[in-house]
Amino acid sequence: MDGQTRSVRRRVLVVDDCPDTRVSLASLLRLWGHDVRGAADGPTALETAVAYRPDVVLLDIGLPGMDGGEVARCLRRRGEPALLVSVSGYGDEDHRRCALDAGCDLHWVKPIDLDELRGLLERSPRVDVTTANGGLR
Repeated sequence: MDGQTRSVRRRVLVVDDCPDTRVSLASLLRLWGHDVRGAADGPTALETAVAYRPDVVLLDIGLPGMDGGEVARCLRRRGEPALLVSVSGYGDEDHRRCALDAGCDLHWVKPIDLDELRGLLERSPRVDVTTANGGLR
């Protein structure tokens, strides 16, 4: 990964109950120039998403209590237009299908491919948060 300055700055919500994963991924995204928030559980993720209006949500599916699938369903019922990327330790077809059926746009298996993540953030059609009015979704 090179240290190029970001030309497009995204609002990214990282949802993961593992503090090391959440903090390290958020730190990397900040180094890449993105605005990042984190949440360790489903209810906090929902509250944060409503207030923060992320462009991209990196959503751990294996959350305790309210799992990532339920978080995705709640966000979609509320009309949340963010790009939802489920992140899981499971990559089989059943887990992928469940994540997509819950409203996720993509299903990635841990560990996340950082080049793929960077490419997604660079090409995502979602809001460019560097614009004065927040851009259009």
